[in-house]
Amino acid sequence: MRLNSVPAADGGDGGGGTFASTPAQKRSAANTIETELEPNSKKATEHSDESTNTAVKGFEGWDAAVGLKKVADTWDQQVKVLRGRLGSEKGSLHGASGRFVRNDLGTGDGFRPLGTRSKLNGL
Repeated sequence: MRLNSVPAADGGDGGGGTFASTPAQKRSAANTIETELEPNSKKATEHSDESTNTAVKGFEGWDAAVGLKKVADTWDQQVKVLRGRLGSEKGSLHGASGRFVRNDLGTGDGFRPLGTRSKLNGL
């Protein structure tokens, strides 16, 4: 793999892919998280909890019930972390476009005083 965008001589991956994404692509990704990933992960967790609780009751008094309960608790904690991460990524995607625009405007404002001192200004 090469670090620049020049294709490798062997036709392999020369790193010529696009790194940037448009504001519309960011919104689309955030909306996918909000409308598909978050609700579907919640539904899957609820379904898993129902099935596991039924199994735990079926194995009541056995070591298997204790093991299933422990696995279910671990699973619930992992899903909680995943859903928190999804929410964080969604928020970052929604806010990224505005941050880039503000950064560009700030950089432009930083150079503006330099242009007022130039004799080429206004030509």
